[in-house]
Amino acid sequence: MGDPSVTDLFTPDAVMFYPKFGYARGPAQIAVFARGLARGIAELGHEIDGFTVLSSGDHVIVEGVERGTTTSGVTFPDGESTYGLFCNVFEFEGELITRLHIYVDPDFAATDEDGVAWGRSVREDIANL
Repeated sequence: MGDPSVTDLFTPDAVMFYPKFGYARGPAQIAVFARGLARGIAELGHEIDGFTVLSSGDHVIVEGVERGTTTSGVTFPDGESTYGLFCNVFEFEGELITRLHIYVDPDFAATDEDGVAWGRSVREDIANL
């Protein structure tokens, strides 16, 4: 993580979205986002062999699983409240990324124990079936 040349993959007006962060516009803001993410993640890897990749025109969608360790030493996913699933939607302008929307649960360390407001009770209902 932290390779500054990754921003060379984006157009000057690229837009990136990440949950609980919002939007970064342009390579400089995307680099700031990446550095911020790296402050909380010590290791991050993707199960590339298991990717589902779909493309249509200038769009590529990648779905898969990521694994890693936070800087506080928590390994993720835990398989109970974090699953490491992600889906990224890329839009290209030529060979460069002009739009990237990342869909992932940013709670890598599972510190948001309640999850969604109704999640705990539904998980208990399911366990009792």
